[in-house]
Amino acid sequence: MGSNDFITLFFLVAAVLIFLQLRSVLGRRTGNEKPPVDPYSPRDVLKNPGAADDGKVVTLPRKEAADDDQRVADADALAQPGSDLNEALKAIIKADPSFRPREFLEGAKMAYEMIVMAFADGDRKTLKGLLSKEVFDGFDAAIREREAKGEVVKSTFVGIDKSAITNASLKQSEAQVTIRIVSQLISATFDKDGKLIDGDQEAVADVTDIWTFARDIRSRDPNWKLIATESEQ
Repeated sequence: MGSNDFITLFFLVAAVLIFLQLRSVLGRRTGNEKPPVDPYSPRDVLKNPGAADDGKVVTLPRKEAADDDQRVADADALAQPGSDLNEALKAIIKADPSFRPREFLEGAKMAYEMIVMAFADGDRKTLKGLLSKEVFDGFDAAIREREAKGEVVKSTFVGIDKSAITNASLKQSEAQVTIRIVSQLISATFDKDGKLIDGDQEAVADVTDIWTFARDIRSRDPNWKLIATESEQ
């Protein structure tokens, strides 16, 4: 056997060994393999495992449908099913694909803390992005009056004790949602000489507010703005 024949035989043996290795790792196609399925594609179907190839199929659920079900479930959890509030929340859900009641409530609580602290600090920039023009003008007027007198407010936000959606509506393209928040706050106001004139710089006070947020559901801006405030005595 010449050297060339030996080399040819060597590569042939190597090729056979590689083929056998691949076959043992990857397996063999038998013609009965199931095609790959994209679980998130609404067009994919699965054959009914309990039937022969009789044309019956089970359509996989769409992610959007699952999301809609979750949003409706959130509405049922936050408001009694069949109540006016529940129906209003579902009307907003139907009209606005981005509206998720539970996420809205959590976002409203965050906005509440930001607004309360921004007002105490006189932070107009933060307030302007969170309030409607009418509410901002009212807050701004109060801040200007405080500044004119040389008064300073020192506040510490302790936390939110309770929160709930109490009202909702959809008027044309404007969605409105009202929340009731019970928070705990330490707040004290000092005059220009540093004398305490209102509140307590050590005591924690319970504060109950009823705030209404609104959003034009046709807008690309996903943010809600505070359009009305009321303090519950």
